[in-house]
Amino acid sequence: MTALSFEAAGAARDAVEAKVPGLVRDEVATRLLAQDPTLWGPDAEAEASIRLGWLNPGESSRPLLGQIRELRQALAAEGVNRVVLAGMGGSSLAPEVITGTAGVDLTVLDSTDPDSVAAALAQDLAPTVIVVSSKSGSTVETDSQRRVFEEAFTQAGIDAASRIVVVTDPGSPLDAAAREAGYRAVFNADPNVGGRYSALTAFGLVPSGLAGADIETLLDEAEDTAEILSDNAEDNIGLALGAALGGTDPLRNKIVIVDEDSGLVGFPDWAEQLIAESTGKLGTGVLPVVAEPQAPETLAGAPDVLVVRITSPEAEALPEGNQVVVSGSLGAQMMLWEYATAVAGRLLGINPFDQPDVEAAKKAARGLLDAQPEPVAPSFVDGNIEVRGDAQLLGGSKTLKEALGALLDQLGADGYLSVQAYLDRSAQSDLERLRPELAGITGRPVTFGWGPRFLHSTGQFHKGGPAQGVYLQITGAPATDVAIPGRPFSFGDLIAAQAAGDAQVLADNGRPVLRLNLLNRAAGSEQLADTIKDLDGN
Repeated sequence: MTALSFEAAGAARDAVEAKVPGLVRDEVATRLLAQDPTLWGPDAEAEASIRLGWLNPGESSRPLLGQIRELRQALAAEGVNRVVLAGMGGSSLAPEVITGTAGVDLTVLDSTDPDSVAAALAQDLAPTVIVVSSKSGSTVETDSQRRVFEEAFTQAGIDAASRIVVVTDPGSPLDAAAREAGYRAVFNADPNVGGRYSALTAFGLVPSGLAGADIETLLDEAEDTAEILSDNAEDNIGLALGAALGGTDPLRNKIVIVDEDSGLVGFPDWAEQLIAESTGKLGTGVLPVVAEPQAPETLAGAPDVLVVRITSPEAEALPEGNQVVVSGSLGAQMMLWEYATAVAGRLLGINPFDQPDVEAAKKAARGLLDAQPEPVAPSFVDGNIEVRGDAQLLGGSKTLKEALGALLDQLGADGYLSVQAYLDRSAQSDLERLRPELAGITGRPVTFGWGPRFLHSTGQFHKGGPAQGVYLQITGAPATDVAIPGRPFSFGDLIAAQAAGDAQVLADNGRPVLRLNLLNRAAGSEQLADTIKDLDGN
């Protein structure tokens, strides 16, 4: 039997004691097991009725195991052992966690940054297979990545069709196009599972299994956990975690998730997209904040913050203050958090399966790509950084330091700062160090997201959740642009439109946005880091 552990203290414990008995009376556990779409109210019923397949992961996923194993063996016999994943949101984050935890190599391409795309293409194509993961195939990022790899294979004298594997919903446009093109394999996922709940479907299992992860054990752990969570009792861990996430009173809507040597590599990033996209809507929700052990947010004791510590089963850690401690194997944890997020949605009174505000940024980006407008002139340039922001935000700012100060002045006592970097997350990884520094300066939770992938996760919360955030967007001139075959725009055009489109939607929703464009990525990053340090010293 799979081992799971949950402990709560302070406001989290109070929420469990207050909310779980009602969840038990309402038979939420048994109704979830039965995939009852009425659990989230009449407005959510239609969507929920086609989004609950994740509660029975084995039904659609177990038959895939043999097919994945056979394909991996066939590819290995041909010398093909480098797996690239083209996917966004749940389609990329789950495989990244699964393979990272398993210690096997997977190249995750979940960016439209030209430098990131060029780096993935620069690796040896001879042993490479690309997995293209998209429910519909209409995701512009994933389609563009497929196009550029297909052309690169052909130019290298490799039969492109033999190196492309597709994961998509049955009957989708991509499903039909992939079969017509004769791609190496097409795996159909359960259409009754949304992207962020798809970790244990073909979207999580195919790329992970091809890379060499033990996906059978992962699925075993998840199925064991689903059985445990079906018990309609007050000691149900899934009900307890759901109550802690969505049932505190008053609501602690900043969930700071800290990994304390759990062994689950990147798990907080996966949980972040699950929680943010599921709960951030209708002006409510809980914002996950991925932080480091002993991060400022874990020590401040803010009344709107709940700390969740992810530990190893051997750690025997106990919560302190307003905290939750959760441990378990990866498959168990994935099932637990999907379940708890659905329970939190019920307590928050929202539909945890839709994402009404994600489309707004996509639509704005498409409009900019179609219109091809001239770039908006910067408000001013300071060294290696172009600064953009509306006059109301910037006021009389003439320097980068003054502009950053103006943005932070908009941060309320219950607010958060979102740092959004539309850059190469490998080459510019040092920017992540700004997160704890800004949290220390502001005394408020700070999230850090790589664009455009965060648009498929926390992007929903930014527009649909409480109007408490201020936003720092960072873009940068790439070393070289990369054309997209068959498209009138390049990857450089695409990521620029995605950044500008999201900033436009945030501004239209009354969210303060400061946009910084690094004219030289290395020099601009260093200037930004130095300026933030200067802010700390006033």
